[in-house]
Amino acid sequence: MSDIIELERRITAALDRLRQGIDRMPTPGAATPQTVAGAPTPAVVDVPLAPEPAPSPVQPDPADAARIAALEAQLSEEKTVTAQLEERVRVLKDRQDTKLAELEDTNERNKARLVKFDRDVQRLRQVNADLRSINMQLREAMTQGVAEPHLINKAMMAELDALRAVREADAAEVDAVLDALKPIVEEAR
Repeated sequence: MSDIIELERRITAALDRLRQGIDRMPTPGAATPQTVAGAPTPAVVDVPLAPEPAPSPVQPDPADAARIAALEAQLSEEKTVTAQLEERVRVLKDRQDTKLAELEDTNERNKARLVKFDRDVQRLRQVNADLRSINMQLREAMTQGVAEPHLINKAMMAELDALRAVREADAAEVDAVLDALKPIVEEAR
């Protein structure tokens, strides 16, 4: 940012020097102070006016011309530098926007993964609670010497649900690890 401010200051200074050089150049047809101060007042005469000769272009002093050329070269150089800086800023902004979009995308994927993982954990907790409850009922039935087939079936179903929930939680964890490793593997390539 300080480079841009410095460049702006330099461009402004170059333009000021250019304006000062142009202001010092004599304008065609302008009276000089020597001719105005010592000249007698002309008398009014009725003479038909002849067409005025075309003013000759004023030839700038070679020193002024060299200064103007140098100032124009500096101005051109400053414009080039400014254009290069603007291009760098644009590239950096594009790079930043791309990185920001990637981070937002990663954040959204992580949020979705976290929601799914939380759902799997809640299901696993519920299934384990059901399994504990059924196992407690089955133990009570066994202590009374009563074999209840429906409790055995419920216990088997709860255990299968628990195994499925564990498998889903493990798969979600593996997916999370793979997603975390993917950028590292791509970077290594």
